[in-house]
Amino acid sequence: MRRRVWFDTTSRAAATAASLLGDDFDVAPLPAAAVAGPAVVLVGADGAPRPPDDDAQLRVIGLVDGEAPGPWPAHWYAPLPAGAGRPILTRIVLNAFADLDAVTAVARLDRELSELNAIGIRLTSERDPHALFETILSTAREITWSDAGSLYLVEEAPDETRRLRFALAQNDSIDLPFRTTTLPLTSDSVAGHVALTGAILNLEDAYTPPPGAPFQINRSFDERAGYRTKSMLVVPMRTPQGETIGVLQLINCKPEPDLAFRSPAEIERLVQPFSARHEKLAGSLASQAAVALSNNRLYESIRQLFEGFVRASVTAIESRDPTTSGHSFRVANLTVALAKVVDATTTGPYGAFRLSRDELMELGYAALLHDFGKVGVREQLLVKAKKLHAVDLERIRHRVELLKRSLEVRYASRKIEHLLEKGRRDWASRATALDAELAERLASLDDGLARVMLANEPTVLPRDFAEEIQRLTLPTFEDHEGRRHAVITPEEARVLAIARGSLTPEEYRQLQSHVVHTFQFLAQIPWTKEFRRIPEIARSHHEKLDGSGYPYGMRGEAIPVQSKMMTIADIYDALTAGDRPYKKAVPVETALDVLLEESRAGHIDGALLDLFIEARVYSRAAADSRDQ
Repeated sequence: MRRRVWFDTTSRAAATAASLLGDDFDVAPLPAAAVAGPAVVLVGADGAPRPPDDDAQLRVIGLVDGEAPGPWPAHWYAPLPAGAGRPILTRIVLNAFADLDAVTAVARLDRELSELNAIGIRLTSERDPHALFETILSTAREITWSDAGSLYLVEEAPDETRRLRFALAQNDSIDLPFRTTTLPLTSDSVAGHVALTGAILNLEDAYTPPPGAPFQINRSFDERAGYRTKSMLVVPMRTPQGETIGVLQLINCKPEPDLAFRSPAEIERLVQPFSARHEKLAGSLASQAAVALSNNRLYESIRQLFEGFVRASVTAIESRDPTTSGHSFRVANLTVALAKVVDATTTGPYGAFRLSRDELMELGYAALLHDFGKVGVREQLLVKAKKLHAVDLERIRHRVELLKRSLEVRYASRKIEHLLEKGRRDWASRATALDAELAERLASLDDGLARVMLANEPTVLPRDFAEEIQRLTLPTFEDHEGRRHAVITPEEARVLAIARGSLTPEEYRQLQSHVVHTFQFLAQIPWTKEFRRIPEIARSHHEKLDGSGYPYGMRGEAIPVQSKMMTIADIYDALTAGDRPYKKAVPVETALDVLLEESRAGHIDGALLDLFIEARVYSRAAADSRDQ
């Protein structure tokens, strides 16, 4: 393409100079309106004065009288004697165009460096692996004007051999569904060859690879899609340590960045080869992408290591109380599922509430660790399924057995006393009476023990039954030595009289202390900035909106929203879980009714509960648990 040279028609010198350049340049009269570059303008001192066009893409050459002293306008690129010959004139014009090209190149380089710097910032800040892949490939295509592209990752197969994973594909001209696949890491494919050699490959026509090339282009995709893969730039993504961790494959360099090809024939006609500048830009981007991808993999491996440690810790803690095994994982699933629903809602009190990916992960960890403090609670308290501890119940059984044996000894002694004093006179009637009296007393002990066993269940007792338990504390049974004994002690009766559940008030306070232990333990962990609120969120899941919760009696807005979500999940799972020995699981409908009662009582957040019920979060979480 010939370069444009404008000339001032009002200047005889400029017009004469323009006539000498017609064979080498596209020469045209200077219009009345402002002109745009890049171009060279010929003017003369003998022409009509004209204000300079404010365009950095113009170079003005003034044709002047060689004897004139000047000064000449500051916006002129160069003054030239009006009688200069064609060679000098041509050289000056070429120099002016070279200066324009240099300025353009510097501006382009500055722009490209700024873009690469911005790209580097975007790559290093991206934590989502798929979003990172999208950013790498779309940016590589953008800076090279590529119509299509693919991203391959080098990974280790289960048999410890290396392979390529076809991770992503993009195309501006056709729309085809993408499906990830793997292929052997060999030189049979272009991507495999570049991954193994670590060298950039620039093909002007992919269908005609260089002589001796070990690879061939698979045309089946083009044939199925009605596409034509022509120019191709394949770039390895190499870390600073020299490891190739992926390959960028850029296809069909376009003459205009926004062009979409309508047919293979149009691709044949318009596609350009990738230039050396494209190689440098793509190579620089690939290096940044390799570092970002390597860092992302390291971040992900650390996250998986941390999550594995958290899950192992939770499993170990829950193993101290097998009856609640799985509770923390179910609560985490329910809480995160509810958080996603809240994040997606656009109306109501939480219409503007949003959680970032890191905040959602933070909430998941907090929910997993919400009972972490149970490690500081006595194990016998965690596994207490009945009102009396097993050792205390066994003590009562032994006491009853001892009383029964003592009664048998006592009545046997009375029989002996009768024989010694009266012989066999009235023996039969006396022995029968004593046996009947003994049987009645033994039956009374058995009945008392049966009442203890029944009262030991974590159920609500009738008032008269509780009174019967109190009567068992009276010393109504006399042993063979004349000492009187009760079936149970007043302390044991107090425990058996628990109105609900299996814990005494003191034991319940000890169990409640697990929340404080949770906060104290979690607060000692040096959390990163993304997860710094985990201790605060985990410690507040037993708080209630009206201040009646524990351990701090927090109210309303003082309770984190994330904790309010966890509270709903925790209550729901406690009600529906079938692994609690002190209660039976209730149906979902009953559990939801209980939650609604808690909401009406001002204990839990009604708006969050509405979303929990309307979105059937409990069903979603159950499905997610089955998929894990």
